[in-house]
Amino acid sequence: MNQPHKPLNLAQQLIRDHLVSGEMTPGSEIALRMDQALLQDVLGTLVMLELEAMGLDRVHTNPSVQYIDHGLVQADNLNAETYLFLKSACERFGVWYSGPGNGISHPVHMEYFGVPGQSIVGCDSHTTSAGSLGMLAIGAGGIEVATAMAGEPLYLTMPKIWGIRLEGNLPDWVSAKDIVLELLRRHGVAGGKNTIIEYHGPGLDGLSAMDRHVLANMGTEMGATATVFPSDEETRRFLAARGREADWKALAAEPGCTYDLEETLDLSALVPMIALPSSPDKVVPVSEVAGEPLHQAYVGSSGNPGYRDFAVVASMVKGRQVADGVSLDINPSSRQVLSTLIRDGYLGDLVASGARLHQTGCNGCIGMGQAPAAGLNSLRTVPRNFPGRSGTREDSVFLCSPETAAASALAGVISDPRTLEMAYPRILEPERMVVNRDVFTPPLPLAEARLKPLQKTDNTPALPELHPLPDTLEVPVLLVTGDNISTDDIMPAGQRVMPYWSSVYASAPFTFEAVDADYAGRAEASRELGGHAIVGGHNYGQGSSRENAALVPRYLGLQVVLAKSFARIHWQNLVCFGALPLSFIDEADAARLEQGDCVAIRDLHAQLAAGPELTAEIVGKGNIRLHHGLSERQRELLAVGGVINHLRARQGEQNPAGAKG
Repeated sequence: MNQPHKPLNLAQQLIRDHLVSGEMTPGSEIALRMDQALLQDVLGTLVMLELEAMGLDRVHTNPSVQYIDHGLVQADNLNAETYLFLKSACERFGVWYSGPGNGISHPVHMEYFGVPGQSIVGCDSHTTSAGSLGMLAIGAGGIEVATAMAGEPLYLTMPKIWGIRLEGNLPDWVSAKDIVLELLRRHGVAGGKNTIIEYHGPGLDGLSAMDRHVLANMGTEMGATATVFPSDEETRRFLAARGREADWKALAAEPGCTYDLEETLDLSALVPMIALPSSPDKVVPVSEVAGEPLHQAYVGSSGNPGYRDFAVVASMVKGRQVADGVSLDINPSSRQVLSTLIRDGYLGDLVASGARLHQTGCNGCIGMGQAPAAGLNSLRTVPRNFPGRSGTREDSVFLCSPETAAASALAGVISDPRTLEMAYPRILEPERMVVNRDVFTPPLPLAEARLKPLQKTDNTPALPELHPLPDTLEVPVLLVTGDNISTDDIMPAGQRVMPYWSSVYASAPFTFEAVDADYAGRAEASRELGGHAIVGGHNYGQGSSRENAALVPRYLGLQVVLAKSFARIHWQNLVCFGALPLSFIDEADAARLEQGDCVAIRDLHAQLAAGPELTAEIVGKGNIRLHHGLSERQRELLAVGGVINHLRARQGEQNPAGAKG
C-alpha cells in the first residue's frame, strides 16, 4: 500500500530533485548533483589549478562561469596576469569567461545565467544569492567546486529548513537590507548554521527579485547553507526584463507543508536598521546612532546590487549636494545595471551631487579600493564589516541600507532616512534592462580546447603536495584564538594581499597576521617537525568561503584544529585539504590548552572509524574528549591527504596508462 505523499516545502523539493545519495534527514550526509558552477577570480585561480591537478579534461557543470570581479585594481602586473591565466583556463576546461568590468559575479549570474529550479555551487560564500530566483544555491570551498565541476556530487550535511513567513508591507524608507539586518539582530552570525532559510508568505508580493537577492546574499552572514525563494511573478518579471522569460517556471512550497523551524516577520513593523562595527549582527535601529560623525557612505556590492538600490540614491541626492567632508562612493554592481542607469538619467544626478563613481565589481566590499581613513565612520551597503575587511586595519564600518547611506551622506552625520524632508522615492525596475551578451566569452569546442595550454606565471604555481595524517599525531599548539575568527582573520583580503592568493607559497607569510604576526614563521618551522595544532573558540572560520584559509595553513603544517564550534564551509575546507577539525565535547577543556602545549592523538584512524568521538591527550595535563562528526567518505579523504589526492587516485584507476579524455 502506497504511503500518502507528505507535502514538501520548496527547499525539500529542490534537494529531492538533485539528490544523488543520502536521506533528507537533518544531520545526515547527503550528496547533491550540481547543475551550474560559479567562480570568482581570486579563488577561481586555485579552482583552475585544482582542475589541472585532478587531470580533468572538461568540466561537467553547465554553465560554469568564471567572473573577474574581485582583483580589479591593477596597481602592478599581478592582477592583469591573473586575468590571462583564468581566460586560458576557461578555454582549456570549457568555462564561460566574464572579464573585468562586467560586474559582480552574483548579480551578473542572475541576469544572464540563473534558472529557477536548477542547482548551483560557487567558490564564494555569497553564491547563495541565486536562491532569490528559486535556485538551490550553495557556497563552498573552491576544492568542492572543482570536484563538482569534475562531475562529482556536492556533499553536505542535510540542513534543517527554516521557514520565515513574511507578512505586511515595508514602510517608507525601509527596504530589504533592513529586513535581513533585523534577522541578524535576532539570531546572530551563527543563528542560521546548518539551515536553509525559505521565505514565504504574503509579504513576498512587495519584494522584487533583487530585493530577494539582498536577503539571500546575507543569509550567509547568519551561517545559513542556502536561502530559497519561490519562483513567482516577480521572478518572471526579472527574467522578462532581460529577454529570458523562456527560462522561467513557477516553483512554490506545496500546500500543507511544514518547516523544521518557523518564524513570522511583520514587514510593516520594521524601521531603518544599522549594524555597528565590527560584526554584521551588532544591529540597532539607525535612530540610536543618529548624529554620529560620518567620513564615507558607500553604495553597491553584492549586498545591495539592484537597479533600485542605485536609482533610489540618485533620486534622493538629485538637486542636492553631498555634505562637505563626506565621500559618497557609488560602486555599480554590473555593466547591465550601469548601462540602464545611464539610459534612464540617474547617473548624471549622482555625479552632479558630488558622488564618486567607481568601476563595476566588488571593489570596497573586499578592500580593493575605497578604503576609509582609520577610525572614521564608514556606512556601507556591503554584507560584512569584519575588522580590516574594508582595507583599513583600524576601520569603523557600519552596515546599512542605500536609503540610510544616502540620507547620511547628505546630512554629514549618521541619519535616519525618515528624517529627510522629501517624499520617499519608490523605484520600480524597468520593463526592459540593457542587455549585452557579447561581453562574455563562451567555451571553446572540446577538440580546440584540448590544444590550449594554461598561461601560467610565477604567481600561479602548481599546488603543494599534501600528505595523509599520521596514525600517531603529536603536535604543538601554535595559536589559541577567541570566538568568531573569520577567514578574513586567517587569510587577509585587500589590495596588499589578494593579488598573491593564486600562490599558496606567496600568500603564506600573511596567514593570521592580524591575530598573531609571528604565526606564519612559527608554522613554517613546525612543518619540518611534524606540524602543529590551532585552538579556536565558537564559530571558527566564519565568513568567506575562501579555501586558502584552510589550504595555506595546511601547507604550513597545520594538522588539527580544536574548536568549540566551526563555520560550515571552513569545516569542510579543512577536511578537503586533509586537516582534522575537532570540537570540544566539554567546552571547559578549551581553557586547559595554551600556546606551547602538545596535543597527542594515538591510533587516530582507528579512533575515527570507531565512532564520532575520540580521546586526545594534552601532554602533561591529561586527556580530553573530542567530537569529529566525519562521514566514512571524509575519513577516506583524511587517510589519503585530501580530496585532490583522492580524485587523482580515482583518475589513475580509470586511466591506468595515464591517458586523458
